[in-house]
Amino acid sequence: MQGHVYALDLTTSGWIHLILGVLVAAAGCGVIVGQLWARAIGILVASLNLIANFLFLPYSPWWSILLIALDIAVIWALSVYRPQEARG
Repeated sequence: MQGHVYALDLTTSGWIHLILGVLVAAAGCGVIVGQLWARAIGILVASLNLIANFLFLPYSPWWSILLIALDIAVIWALSVYRPQEARG
């Protein structure tokens, strides 16, 4: 794997994705209940995903553009969400 920024085997990559998936699922549950920390984690994860997809633009442009747009929508939605207004 010469020439790559990082070299991870398939098992390590799987564990990283599993841990991140559990973190995102917990943040999603927290967003549903209206927790501020969950919105912050959601914005952070969506921002990191946006940057990662920007780096993948030369390799998969259409998919990257689609996911960048989705990340922007998620960041916007989490930023403007007000739990007080949603309840009543």
